[in-house]
Amino acid sequence: MQTYNKYLSAVILTACTCATSLVNANGVEQPAPEWTEYWEPEPRVVTPGPVPSDAIVLLGKDTGLSQWQHKEGEAAKWTFDNGVMTVKAGTSGVNSKQKFCDMQLHIEWRTPPKGKEDWQVGQNSGNSGIYIQGRYEVQVLDSYQNRTYSNGQAGAVYKQTPPLVNASKPPMQWQTYDIIYRAPRFDSEGRIDQKAYVTVLHNGVLVQNHTQIQGPTVYRGYPRYSEAHGCESIHLQDHGNPVSYRNIWVRPL
Repeated sequence: MQTYNKYLSAVILTACTCATSLVNANGVEQPAPEWTEYWEPEPRVVTPGPVPSDAIVLLGKDTGLSQWQHKEGEAAKWTFDNGVMTVKAGTSGVNSKQKFCDMQLHIEWRTPPKGKEDWQVGQNSGNSGIYIQGRYEVQVLDSYQNRTYSNGQAGAVYKQTPPLVNASKPPMQWQTYDIIYRAPRFDSEGRIDQKAYVTVLHNGVLVQNHTQIQGPTVYRGYPRYSEAHGCESIHLQDHGNPVSYRNIWVRPL
């Protein structure tokens, strides 16, 4: 903000010395247009595309599992084939080796075919999850004609905020999340100062609109910020279902 104010002040000063004010038809003095133009800082160039030029690719056709690991740094045991990483049930979730704070996250995911057993419904169908900073879960689930509790379906901030709408595709079709995340801020004594916020587009449809996250995801009880933390890994959950992921990239903000 200080940098912005410095540049803005310089621009206004320059404009005042070289541009004159105008008087409108009612005789009211109006500032010259240049007074509200500023040229610095100039936005840097990012080349758009399937993957923006400044993005960090965490999963792509040629990355293998190199950017992922299990807890304690153990090599990832999920399967990888032609750019697709799939949960290997029982091996535990995987964490990105890089850690992130504020970010734009793009991730594509696919749930497996519906099971034939009576119990393979609700939370037992295509369940996984994306834990931002290893704590705050955006739910991954087969939510196509598969009812469950609203704050536990696809697009939910799990056990906190339901999605605005259900934008799910059928199983075995690729789906996308585009996530804008603002990390929480803590004061010098480790207490929460500003809670985290998340915006989520599911298959291009807005499902979380600058949603305040109430604390780390918990299955029982209510979330709260109990400890301060810095930048952390993205965690993909092993919930026992062979959910697949591809084309994961991050733009730190």
